[in-house]
Amino acid sequence: MLPHENQWIPSDGYDKRIGTVRESSLHRDLKIRYAGKGGVIEVSAGYTGKYVCDGITKTGEIIEVQIGSFRPLKDKVKHITPLRSIRIIHPIIIQKYIELYDAENTRCYCRKSPRKGTIWDLFKALVYAPEIPLIPGLTIELAMVAVKQQRRQDGWGSWRRRGISIIDTELIGVHDSLILSGKEEYTLFLPFLEVEPFTAQDLGNIARITPSLARKTLYVLTRLGIVKRLAKKGNALLYTRIRPRP
Repeated sequence: MLPHENQWIPSDGYDKRIGTVRESSLHRDLKIRYAGKGGVIEVSAGYTGKYVCDGITKTGEIIEVQIGSFRPLKDKVKHITPLRSIRIIHPIIIQKYIELYDAENTRCYCRKSPRKGTIWDLFKALVYAPEIPLIPGLTIELAMVAVKQQRRQDGWGSWRRRGISIIDTELIGVHDSLILSGKEEYTLFLPFLEVEPFTAQDLGNIARITPSLARKTLYVLTRLGIVKRLAKKGNALLYTRIRPRP
């Protein structure tokens, strides 16, 4: 059954530029893929149509593709979830090909990047909105994707890339996904027993992630009520899992 007209309003076509300004091909391709056959992309949602969402499936689930930080979604999802369930699609780039062009738009090379994302990268985005997973009706799906990124030597890009600009990022394929639909499912990020105290360094060593990412992960899991801080061990904070209520 379709929502009431004051809950979502479909656009009458894709290229309406609502929410599509500066949109990458990766974002566009993912919203089309996850809206699915019979779904609609670019819809106004909420009681007054205040927010524009990436899509809605034929079953009525709102789709929101979020490539970066989850901070911009905090108010939107709180406003919409009382009306409709929301699935946030967060791509994890596990394979990336870099295609470089010179200033005259002649291709210089295409190479495979040695960097490979993991599911732990989720916490780089969640650290700015750590309590989003607690919102009823919200699901986060990590899409393990392969992409091709086009870059140009135009002198306008980041100094970290020596002035090379990112022109676009295209989806090659989705290899797998991980669905997180409740805070209990985030315990998979805790490879420790309930009575076992641990530090961020312990987590980093087991998960093979950087100390910074381990700290971000534990900050989010603490805000979710999955772990709690204990006393310090030297200069390091000790954590432990919170025993679930029966």
